[in-house]
Amino acid sequence: MRIARFAHSSGMSFGVVEGEPSAGLSGLTVAEIDGHPFGEIKFTGQRWAVADVRLLSPILPSKVVCVGRNYADHAAELGNDVPKEPLLFLKPSTSIIGPNDAIRLPPQSQQVEHEAELAVIIGVTGARRVDRAGAAAAIFGYTCANDVTARDLQRKDVQFTRAKSFDSFCPIGPWIVTGVDVSDVEVRCEVNDEVRQLGRTKDMVFDVPTLVSYVSHVMTLLPGDVILTGTPAGVSRMVNGDEVVVSIEGVGALSNKVLTLE
Repeated sequence: MRIARFAHSSGMSFGVVEGEPSAGLSGLTVAEIDGHPFGEIKFTGQRWAVADVRLLSPILPSKVVCVGRNYADHAAELGNDVPKEPLLFLKPSTSIIGPNDAIRLPPQSQQVEHEAELAVIIGVTGARRVDRAGAAAAIFGYTCANDVTARDLQRKDVQFTRAKSFDSFCPIGPWIVTGVDVSDVEVRCEVNDEVRQLGRTKDMVFDVPTLVSYVSHVMTLLPGDVILTGTPAGVSRMVNGDEVVVSIEGVGALSNKVLTLE
């Protein structure tokens, strides 16, 4: 099931996206659901063509928990060792934008880079100190994410907060996909149709259940919280006017324009 959050003529709703994404947005419809998507899905009977609504970030979490250096090739390209346990940092909820929203380049940085990532969405039960089985049960679904990073500021500051936290630095979407196996799927980033990153989730240092369990032993994960699972090698600078597309096999494609902050 593909669940989107979208704006329409009457307001904002969650809905189930119907149709085949391979046919493009013109072949998709979205069926409105009553309330939020956690729990039993109840349809209102309202339906729109996806091309006639604005897709928003599929969820607004209380927090975005990120995992650094979770692909060995990415750790190596930045000159870092692979961590012995998951390396965690946070992005604020204010960094989140949705599909087709603009990534804004701040004047403080001259080297803003893309990081294509699989994002995990926590379900209605949340997660607190769960084991691997409990972690799997706590997962609602998955979406695409771009862990936008001001690399020069990251090197300057050593810790990650400022480099990862600017407004618009966490695009997610276009929807949440439930009931899929993401243990070995392709993670891709294209900039202006050029492939910059290409990896597979099987190459993660720590797999998804391990990450969810680990994070839950540090902080309580609430319904709708997001975990970014790391990025493969190939991160590179984005500049004004670039079109960046993060694609996760079996999940979807997230497209964002890059613009200079004015």
